[in-house]
Amino acid sequence: MDPLVIIGNGGHSKVVREIAILSKVYEIVAILDDCFSEITMMENIVYGPLSIVKDFNLTVTKFFISIGDNFTRHKIFQRLGLAEHHYARLIHPSAIVSKTAAIGYGTAVMPNCIVNAEATIGNHCILNTGSIIEHDNLLQEFVHISPNATLTGSVKIGMGAHIGASATVIPGKIIGEWSVIGAGSTVIDHVPSHCLAAGVPAVIKKRYEKRRQEV
Repeated sequence: MDPLVIIGNGGHSKVVREIAILSKVYEIVAILDDCFSEITMMENIVYGPLSIVKDFNLTVTKFFISIGDNFTRHKIFQRLGLAEHHYARLIHPSAIVSKTAAIGYGTAVMPNCIVNAEATIGNHCILNTGSIIEHDNLLQEFVHISPNATLTGSVKIGMGAHIGASATVIPGKIIGEWSVIGAGSTVIDHVPSHCLAAGVPAVIKKRYEKRRQEV
């Protein structure tokens, strides 16, 4: 099995680790997080800060950033400076992924997720538990689709956008980069970048361009 280094030690990391184990492709050799001030070993797994990432053999080791927040995941990616091909794809065995769908590097496909025909999923995305990504969707990098959210056909999601739990986006709509769709919302219109939209139907509740520009 290929060695795998998990970046992040929070709740999202727990799910990612289980998927990695179930894949039977990877062996977790380290969990790195700056919550660790020193290097320790437990059950043959190294625990330590992010600063030791370059101590691993990049020719054989794969990495995975297991951090749920899109902004933080993006910043960690920039900090590590690793090429995309160094990152693993992790797909839970209960997920249904079309043979014509494309899944990017560093992306996690969680239990019972469905990714249908000709969908394209960018790098470092999270398709969370029970989410549905219908045909011809296009998701840019660092997108998070929360549990039980549904993207119907031909939806486009911009970089860093977050679709809340059980939200629905109707066909052909565009969600701008770094925007957030509130949990349980129904999106029937395009949503611009750098804003929060929520409700049934979803309307813009807040704009936060300054925060997005700092990413």
